[in-house]
Amino acid sequence: MSSERPGLYEMFDERFRTGRCMNGDDALEVLYTGCRWAEGPVYVPAWRQVVWSDIPNDRMLRWDEETGAVAVFRRSAGHTNGNTLDREGRLITCEQGNRRVTRTEHDGTVTVLADRWQGKRLNSPNDAAVKSDGSIWFSDPDFGITSDYEGYRAQSEIGSNNVYRIDPATGEVRLVADCFGAPNGLVFSSDERQLFVSDTRAGFVRVFDVREDGTLSEGTVFAKAGDREKARFDNLRFDEGGRLWVAAMDDGVHCYDPDGTLIGRLDVPEAVANISWGGAKRNRLFIAAETSLYSVVMAVTGTHPTGPGRRPWL
Repeated sequence: MSSERPGLYEMFDERFRTGRCMNGDDALEVLYTGCRWAEGPVYVPAWRQVVWSDIPNDRMLRWDEETGAVAVFRRSAGHTNGNTLDREGRLITCEQGNRRVTRTEHDGTVTVLADRWQGKRLNSPNDAAVKSDGSIWFSDPDFGITSDYEGYRAQSEIGSNNVYRIDPATGEVRLVADCFGAPNGLVFSSDERQLFVSDTRAGFVRVFDVREDGTLSEGTVFAKAGDREKARFDNLRFDEGGRLWVAAMDDGVHCYDPDGTLIGRLDVPEAVANISWGGAKRNRLFIAAETSLYSVVMAVTGTHPTGPGRRPWL
């Protein structure tokens, strides 16, 4: 079934309409173009800015919500990929070229949070999610070491592509899941009882139960990219209605009902790598797609990247 507004929205299930997923802007707004491969947008409320990555150009950019101006946030950025915020509003960054996860402090200094597991260098950290207990969970595929385009060609010291957890008290890096071809985006459910992880090479979004001790269940398949010929899953975000929005590369942005049904999509003119909610009402979806940063203001509202609870820095 097609939408009444085929320029942006495509509906596969009536729930895409009744959930007000088609309300809002009629078209994407282009905020910036000129990247080689845009990735990792995160909205920083304290700055009213979006920070995102341009991986092959080895820089991070920022777009100002008040003025619309774009400037370089950091150059020689370690071929940064995914970005998010911790509970104190500090920037958490996956530097796939430097093969590490870092935190930008409020004074601008950079702290290395993880660069090794059991003494071996990480492959190329890709995306991160912060739990309300302060732990940082990140994916570590090999995208940044397969060539010099998005990092530096190298052999994996670990020999597999995994998901890890950084303990907030000790800084210990613990492997929590190792069943992936290439783990990519990851996000917690609103109650943090489940972790959703996309596997770009396998073409799945997998869902894991999160145990009280911080370990994960074996996981099951939540969605398959193979149901749409052009889709390859990258990062993912929830809205407050429990729907999962997925960057589906050449097939735009997918929207899944909580039961796993693909109910609709946003048509984007470039391959979508990463999405993030932001704006004063968290109803503005920012889309990093190939050369550009787009946005669309919607009627649905996104969940916060650092989980439930009060955030005094907002």
